[in-house]
Amino acid sequence: MVYCGKPSKGCQMCRTRRIKCDETKPTCNQCAKSRRQCPGYKDEFDLVFRNETQATERRARRGSKKALIQKTEKSESPTGGITVSPVFSNSIKSPIEQTVIPSLNMPIEHQANCHFVSNFVLVPKEGGTRGFMDFVIPLLNQDPHNHLQHAFDACSIALLNNRGGTGGKLADKAIYEYTKALNGTNAALRNPEMQLADSTLAAVLLLGLFESITAKQIGMLNWGSHTEGAIQLVKARGKKQLKNTVGLPLFIAVRTQMIIHSLTSGTTPVMGEEWWINDAVRDVTAAKCHRLLIKTGELRAEVTRLMNSMPRTPDNMEIMLDMIRKLQTVDQELVSWMRNVPEEWRFQTIAWEDHVPNGDYSKAEVFPGRIDMYQDFYISSVWNTSRTARLVLASLVVRCAAWVCTPVDYRTTPEYATAARTCVDTITDIIASVPCNLGWHLRNKHRIRKMTPPSSFSSLNPNLGFADNPKKKTCEFACGEEQSVKSLAGYFMTWPLVCLNSQDYTTDAQRAWIQGRLSYIGDELGVRHAHTLKQVQVRMPSMLIRRDGLMANPLGPAYDYMHMMTSVRRRSRGYEVGDSSVQFAPQLPPALNAGVFVGQQQQQQLSMMSGGVGVSPLQHVEAMHKERFEQHRAELLARAAGGQNAGEGTKWIAQRWLVV
Repeated sequence: MVYCGKPSKGCQMCRTRRIKCDETKPTCNQCAKSRRQCPGYKDEFDLVFRNETQATERRARRGSKKALIQKTEKSESPTGGITVSPVFSNSIKSPIEQTVIPSLNMPIEHQANCHFVSNFVLVPKEGGTRGFMDFVIPLLNQDPHNHLQHAFDACSIALLNNRGGTGGKLADKAIYEYTKALNGTNAALRNPEMQLADSTLAAVLLLGLFESITAKQIGMLNWGSHTEGAIQLVKARGKKQLKNTVGLPLFIAVRTQMIIHSLTSGTTPVMGEEWWINDAVRDVTAAKCHRLLIKTGELRAEVTRLMNSMPRTPDNMEIMLDMIRKLQTVDQELVSWMRNVPEEWRFQTIAWEDHVPNGDYSKAEVFPGRIDMYQDFYISSVWNTSRTARLVLASLVVRCAAWVCTPVDYRTTPEYATAARTCVDTITDIIASVPCNLGWHLRNKHRIRKMTPPSSFSSLNPNLGFADNPKKKTCEFACGEEQSVKSLAGYFMTWPLVCLNSQDYTTDAQRAWIQGRLSYIGDELGVRHAHTLKQVQVRMPSMLIRRDGLMANPLGPAYDYMHMMTSVRRRSRGYEVGDSSVQFAPQLPPALNAGVFVGQQQQQQLSMMSGGVGVSPLQHVEAMHKERFEQHRAELLARAAGGQNAGEGTKWIAQRWLVV
C-alpha cells in the first residue's frame, strides 16, 4: 500500500470532470443537474492508500524479460553454470503468465512443473472434447504428496533438463524422483484400496512418458512394461471408471498407448474393439478412428500367427487370400473415415516449398512439397496415426501376397503395386504435416497470409499459431504462450516419422530429412525417445517377408524332404508317425547325402556333444539347419537394429517390430 496524501472526497464523476463536487449523498447535485449518473463515493481508506501490487508485478515482469534475454546471451548462469537454449527461453513461463521472475528465485521444481504443463497438458475448453494429459492437474490438486506427484516431478525435471540446456545437471534429480515414483506406485499396486485408484493409473502413464522423455537404454525396455501394466489396470477397473470426469480421459489415454503398442509389437489388443470403444467416446471422430486402429492391430497379430503356424497348402492359401480381403476392407474403411471427417478436422495446404538450404535435407525445416495446417495438435496426431495404420495394412497385404506367391518374386504382384502407390501418397501426406507441428508457421506468417484466404486464415487454431477467431478454439495448453514450439507436438510426431523411416518406399532424400526432424525433436523439444528410434534400421515389408520365410520354414527344404521320407517309411513298417521311440534314418538321395553337409571330424564332434551316442544323419541335418536359422535370425536383427554394436533399447525395438 502507498500513502497518497490528502485526497478530494468528491464523487468519481466530478473528479474526472475536474469540477467541485458538493458531496451531497447518495448522489451529488452536479451530476443531477447535468443529467449524469453519479457513481457514488469511494471509501476514505481507499482514497488515502492505493494498492500498488499489480503495478509492482508488471514492473517485475518487464524486468524479468530483460534479465531472461541477457541470460540466454551468456554461456553460464549465475546459479551454477546452467545455460538456456533459445527454444527453451521462449517457452519457459510461470503458471499464470508463463514468466520466470529471477528476483523471486523460483525453485527449480516449480520451474520444471510450469514448463511441463505449458508443453504437455492440453486442456479442452468448455464444450470441447479434445485434450491430452488433462487429468493430471485435477488429480494433483486432490493429493499433492503421493506417488503421482513424484512421477509428475520426474517428467517435469527430465523435460526441463533436456530442453533447458542445463548440461545434464538435473538428470540425477529426475532419476531420484522417478525412483521414488516407481517405489510409491509399486506400493500402491500392492494396496487393495490404492491399486485401482485414478492416481495410480495416472502415475503409471507418467512413468511411461518419462521413458520417452529420457530414452535411457533400460527405460526403452520399461516403456512396454508400463504400457502393459496400464492396460491391465484399466481391465481390472472395469467400465465403472468411465462414469467420472477423470476416469474417461484416463481410459482413452491408455487406449491410445495400447493401440501403438499393438501395432509395433504385433500382439493382439486385449479385450477387443467393442470393449475399448463402447461407452468410452469423448470425441466421436477420434473414437471411430480408434476402432479401425484396434481392428488393424488384431489383423496384424492374426497375420503373424498364421505366418508362424501354417504350412503352404491349397487350403491354407485360401485362408491367406481371405486375410488379404479383410486387410483391404479395413483399409477402405480408413479411407472412408478420412473422407467423411467433420469440417473442423480437415487440413488445409497453406504453402509450398521447393528449396533445400545447401542441399542438406537433414538440416532442412521443410521437405520440398506442400505444407499442411490442422486445427490443433490432437487432430493432427489422429490423422497421422490413421495414416501409419494404412502403412501397416499395406505391409500386411504385401506379406500375405509374398507368402501365397512364393517362390515367385512378390514385387511382380498387383498387391505390391497397389501398396506401393498407397504408401508413397501416405508418406507425402505425413511429411506435409510435420513443419507446422514443429513451428515452421511461427516464423513464416507473412508467407502464409499471402497464400491463405482471410476466411480460412481466421479459422485456424492458435495451438498451431493462428487464432484471429477465439470462438474456433476448442482446446488450449493449461498455461503459457500458445504461439511457441511445444514438446507435445514432437511427442506426437515421433511415431509417424519412425514409421516413415522404416518403409521400403521412402526415398533416400526423405529418409535423410526424417532423421533430421527426429534429431530436432530429441535435441530441441526434449523428447529423447526420438534419438533411439532414429537408429532402428527396420525396413518394411521386405524384412518382415524375410522374417516370415525364416519362421515358416526354419529347417529348410532338405529337412522337409527327409521328414516326409521318414514318415512314409514308418507307415510302410507299421509304425506311427509320432512314435518317438523309433530311431530311423531314411536313405538320403545323392544330392542330400550326409557327406555333403558334414565331414568325419564334425560327426565325431557331434557324437562327443551327445555323450558318445550315435547321431543319425537326419538329426545332424536338423541341427545344422537350426544353427543356420539362428545365424540368419541374428543377422536380420542386427541389420534391423543398425549393427552388432547397437544399444539394448534399439535391439529390443527391432525384435518387437519383427516379432522374431
